[in-house]
Amino acid sequence: MGRHEFEPGKLVVGLVLIGGCLAHLAAVRGWVHLPVYFLLPVLAGGFCAAGLVSSLAFAVRRHRARGTEQHELQ
Repeated sequence: MGRHEFEPGKLVVGLVLIGGCLAHLAAVRGWVHLPVYFLLPVLAGGFCAAGLVSSLAFAVRRHRARGTEQHELQ
């Protein structure tokens, strides 16, 4: 398997989904009481955070790529 770029946005989405699944499992098992109106906005906020992280990672990659192009031209 070849190497691939690290994508932190996908990592955040995975962690948000795992956290949501664990919270739902805890609610189903009766360990905690989490109302739906609490869990859904938290998941939506996690997805927004993942989008922000993806945008920042894209901006950093783009900035680094520009820096290497300028050094090659000189």
